[in-house]
Amino acid sequence: MEPLSGSEPSEQQRILPTIDAQRIVSLDILRGFAVLGILVMNIQSFSMIGAAYMNPTAYGNLEGANLWIWVVSHVLATLKFMAIFSMLFGAGVVLMWTRAQESGRPFSGLHFRRMFWLVLIGLMHAYLLWYGDILFFYGICGMLVYWFRKAQPGTLLVIGLVLLCFGSAIYIGGGLSMPHWPPQELEEFEQGMWNPPPDKIAAEVDTYQGNWIRQMDERVDSVIMMHTEAFPFFIIWRVTGLMLIGMALFKLDVFSAGRSARFYAGLVCVAGVVGIPIVVYGVMRNFEQGWTSASFFLGSQYNYWGSLPISLGWVGIVMLVYQRGWLRQLTDRLAAVGKMALSCYLLETIICTALFYGHGFGLFGQVSRVDQVVVVVVVWIFLLLLAPFWLKRFQYGPFEWLWRSLSYWSLLPIRRSAKVVRPSPMEKAK
Repeated sequence: MEPLSGSEPSEQQRILPTIDAQRIVSLDILRGFAVLGILVMNIQSFSMIGAAYMNPTAYGNLEGANLWIWVVSHVLATLKFMAIFSMLFGAGVVLMWTRAQESGRPFSGLHFRRMFWLVLIGLMHAYLLWYGDILFFYGICGMLVYWFRKAQPGTLLVIGLVLLCFGSAIYIGGGLSMPHWPPQELEEFEQGMWNPPPDKIAAEVDTYQGNWIRQMDERVDSVIMMHTEAFPFFIIWRVTGLMLIGMALFKLDVFSAGRSARFYAGLVCVAGVVGIPIVVYGVMRNFEQGWTSASFFLGSQYNYWGSLPISLGWVGIVMLVYQRGWLRQLTDRLAAVGKMALSCYLLETIICTALFYGHGFGLFGQVSRVDQVVVVVVVWIFLLLLAPFWLKRFQYGPFEWLWRSLSYWSLLPIRRSAKVVRPSPMEKAK
C-alpha cells in the first residue's frame, strides 16, 4: 500500500512505529502477563456453553478439584486480566500521543485509523472465529478516551471511577427490576443466558461440535447480543472507565516501574486485604443463594468492584519482579509476548477453537475444568517459546505488522535488517 496522495503528511512528518530501543520494558512485560492471564477466564467460553462463563452451575462438574479451580480462577483471574489489559490500552494511547508531541508530529489521524482497523479486526475475529472478542470494544472505547489524553491524572481517575459507578448502577437497577419483569422476559433470560435447559445445552454443544458453517448461526447471534445489548449497557462503561484509569496510572509512572517498591507492595496488600475478601464473600453469597438469575446483576457486583484492587495487586507484583530483576528469563519471554500481544491474543483463539470446535478436534463440552487448566498451561508454554523465537527474526508479530501497515497506509518492513540491529525487549532488559 502506498501513502494516499494529498491526504497524508510527508515522510518527515509521519509518526513512525516504535522501535525496540524506545519501548518501555515493564509495559511489555505487564502486557504479556495480561494476555496470558486472559486465557484463564476465556478458556471456559472456548470449551463450554456460554452460560457457564457467568454461572458455574449451568454446565459441567463442579465438585472437588473442578470446584476449587473455578473458585481460584474466578477470584484471581475473572475480570482482573481484562482490567489490566484495558488500563494498558489507555496507557498506550497516552504514550503514543506523548511521543508524537515530543517529536512535533501529528497523531490524531493515525490514532483513529488504528482504532478503525482494530474495530474491523475485532469484527472479523468475532464473526468468523469466536464471539468473545474484545478488540471491537477496545477500538470503539479507544476512540472515546482519546479526547481525554491531555487531562490531569486526578481528573482521569475521577471520570474513570464515575463511569465504573454508572455501569455498576445499570447492573444493580437491572437486578432490582427483575421482580417487575414480564414472566416471558424473565423466562427467556433464565433459559437463554443464565441456566438453559438440557435441550438448549445439547443444541449449543452439538452446534459447536459441528463444522465452521454450522457454528455461524450460534456465533452470529451471540456476537449481535454482545454488540447491541452487552456493549452499550454494560461493557462500554467499564472498559472506557478502566482505560481512563490506565491513562492516569501511566502518567503517574505506575506502569513504567517508576514508583517505589513500597508503593507496589502497598498495591499487593490492598489486593489481599480488600479485593480478595470482597470477591470471596461474593462467591459464598452466590452459592448460598443458589446462583439464581439475580446473581447475574446483583451477585456479580462483588467481583465487579473487587476485581479492581486485585488487578492492581497483580500490577504491583509484576512491577516488583521487574524492579528487583527476579525471574529474568521469564520476564524476558513475557516482554516478547507483550510486544506481539495482538498476535498472541488471536493465536489463543485460533488454537482453542481448533481444539474445541468441530472444524478441529471437536472437544467442545467434553473437557472438565481440571483439563482446561492443562490446556491453558500448554498454550502459555507455546506462546512463551514462540514469541522470542519470532522476534529474533522479525520486528513485529504478524498481526501487529498487518495492523501497523494498515494504520500507516504503507507496507512496513517486517524482517529484521542485518545492517540495523535493534535489540528485542528481552535483550534490552538484560
